[in-house]
Amino acid sequence: MANRHLSRSVVLQTLFEWDVRSLPLEGAKSALARNVSEFAPAAGDVPFMETLLAGAVERKADLDMIIGKAAPEWPLERIAPVDRNVLRLGLYELLFADRGAVPAKVAINEAIELAKSFGGEQSGRFINGVLGAVYKELGEPGKDEVSKKKKDVPYDQMPVQHLGGAVVYAKQGKDIYVALVHDIFGHWTLSKGKIGDAPEIADESVEEGTVREIKEELGLDIKIIEKLGENEYVASDPATGKKRKHVTYFLAESPFAECKLEQKGGLDDARWFRLQDALELNFYEDMLPIIQKAVQKLNSEKTTKVN
Repeated sequence: MANRHLSRSVVLQTLFEWDVRSLPLEGAKSALARNVSEFAPAAGDVPFMETLLAGAVERKADLDMIIGKAAPEWPLERIAPVDRNVLRLGLYELLFADRGAVPAKVAINEAIELAKSFGGEQSGRFINGVLGAVYKELGEPGKDEVSKKKKDVPYDQMPVQHLGGAVVYAKQGKDIYVALVHDIFGHWTLSKGKIGDAPEIADESVEEGTVREIKEELGLDIKIIEKLGENEYVASDPATGKKRKHVTYFLAESPFAECKLEQKGGLDDARWFRLQDALELNFYEDMLPIIQKAVQKLNSEKTTKVN
């Protein structure tokens, strides 16, 4: 079965690019072809993605009018670009897609999952509220349908995937720099990766896996200094269902060398930033406590050495 969730993610990425770059439809189609090649060469349903993209772009005026009516207190230009395009995508499926192929509840739930994955802390709730209001205006189609999907697995019974990440810093002259990665939805975040995800590395520790992952993703040789904290969130995998992703974050030192971003889906840039500038960047809400803790420690160390 084609991976429809991944397909919607790629379409959302393309809509985001189309929106912020003011691309024409043909430009959006070219961007979709590139994104499919980079992020979903085997798993994506290309005809499905092309239909979604063209529909959302061609019906932009209608979709934006509906958003304005459903969320009158939020002018379109004040809605975050990710949320704005999740709404366009979700509304297109809710209003114009074949309901036999995409039931109303599926359209809404998929949009909410996209918002949770790629938007801000309140994005899922916002998308749910807007699409829910439209759904009620439609008379709640499919409300009494019995879902054929398996029941959600309780949180404590979900499989756990372990990841390791780091606030990587380097000293250059009198300044301290931190290395960050940028994702395709406009956020700066921390480099991280899966621990023990292949048979040959199944027995690696979280520290060993983090060192390996940073080397693969950024090309940097790091030294773990101390643990900063842990974070856990639920992610949906269309093939295996929901899973808990447990991330352990470290403070790690590196030489001040060029960041060489690994070519893989989801990230489009990696850079060094001066420590004093880092907190001014656009981070996901759940990343801020980890980054703030690292900045505080590094500033404290810098002040102690000066004194």
